[in-house]
Amino acid sequence: RAMAAMLSLVLLLVAGGVRAAVLPDSRVVNGQDAEPYSWPWQISLQYERDGTFRHTCGGTLIAANWVMTAAHCISKSRTYQVVLGEYDMSAGEGHEQHIPVNSDDIFVHPKWLSFCAACGNDIALMKLQRPAVLSAEVQVGQLPPAGSILPNGYPCVLSGWGRLTTGGSLPDRLQQAELPVVDYEHCTQSDWWGALAIRQTMICAGGAEKAGCNGDSGGPLNCQAEDGTWEVHGIASFVSALGCNAAKKPTVFTRVSAFEDWIAEVDRAAGH
Repeated sequence: RAMAAMLSLVLLLVAGGVRAAVLPDSRVVNGQDAEPYSWPWQISLQYERDGTFRHTCGGTLIAANWVMTAAHCISKSRTYQVVLGEYDMSAGEGHEQHIPVNSDDIFVHPKWLSFCAACGNDIALMKLQRPAVLSAEVQVGQLPPAGSILPNGYPCVLSGWGRLTTGGSLPDRLQQAELPVVDYEHCTQSDWWGALAIRQTMICAGGAEKAGCNGDSGGPLNCQAEDGTWEVHGIASFVSALGCNAAKKPTVFTRVSAFEDWIAEVDRAAGH
């Protein structure tokens, strides 16, 4: 049974090539439209098909020329671009920056296993062909102090353009949903995710009452530090096959603070 549960964890690819959570029923606890440009480090990762670029995942601008996303968002055969300063996908609002990414400049964590999201390491970095131009609408997201772990119930916000239902329409506007952290001790209890699916290098957040099915894979879990600055603590990784807002199956994120050595290493190796 545990094995079957493990296999069901991976975020499924729904029609249209957009990665979204698995939702067998319509009891989705939706988020709401974000305030325009309130998450200025949120990016849209897009891939080319039939001459046009389509949204596939979220991500975070972590330096003027670096984007962080989920490893499971990356397919080596695809051509990608990153869109910064995006809010409403249906309109050109004048703040968007479209920056291509060379395939040689995509770094997937070496320990990521595409058949095992529950094994962890669901993180990838992309070096942009040119640096982003920073502005009020495009800013670099702050990473938390290395090794930091948030306590149970800590309020965080997931943002993204993910589908609102399986096979349903994509929202035009960036969505957000508040997801409180579920600590490792709670999330690994046998009637929650259990010890097989959750590693110390992950963060669980949300729940049946407050579920964010609207957040795209690869997108940021934004958490406010005591001094008021926002930090990106998580990268959206997987949900339960039972549904986004299944009881005791919160959304699971890669814990960014566990990978800062690797991020620095990739930056050094690629940049110098």
